[in-house]
Amino acid sequence: MNDKTIKLLSSPLLDENNVKLNPFDQFEIWMQDATKAKVFVPTAMTLATSTKEGKPSARIVLLKKVDERGFIFFTNYQSKKGKQLSVNPNAALVFHWKELERQIRIEGSVRKILLQESDEYFNSRPLLSRISSIISPQSEIVPDRNWLVKHFKEKEFESIDRLVRPQNWGGYCLKPTAIEFWQGGINRLHDRILYKKQKSGWKIVRLAP
Repeated sequence: MNDKTIKLLSSPLLDENNVKLNPFDQFEIWMQDATKAKVFVPTAMTLATSTKEGKPSARIVLLKKVDERGFIFFTNYQSKKGKQLSVNPNAALVFHWKELERQIRIEGSVRKILLQESDEYFNSRPLLSRISSIISPQSEIVPDRNWLVKHFKEKEFESIDRLVRPQNWGGYCLKPTAIEFWQGGINRLHDRILYKKQKSGWKIVRLAP
């Protein structure tokens, strides 16, 4: 644990009386703390989805943007998570920053972002990452790794103008209805502050550890 991390952990305990009134502002503070502490991939988050019947699955994805709409990530619409979101838009996110003894849990509903926004992000990605997204039938069974490599190499020789965003790939935004900030404490007296979405704004409450 480095000096920066120790300094952050010695900060005042998480308290419902001193957190930001808007959870997005509180999230931004914590994300900045994680970045300053050099947490390994601070934008990595667990995305939990489920089938129409409620059978869950989870995986790690990367947060790409946060704004007034919610938390934005990108993936293949035909992947397992994409198919589940098409029949059950309810989902959850979890950030876990072990170095800071912090966790953020987010619950809400997910919808696709505008195609233009997905185009802009796709075109900003490194060329080889774009090729991988184009050739991968994500979550589907493939013969072997050589099959993927063969298709990847075939695309490498195509004009960059032809490497456009596939129609089955793009962004999603999770609009939160609840955001919980968890700070580890001594003797397992952890701090848990929950923001619950109300018609008039956000209600802030403390949860028992």
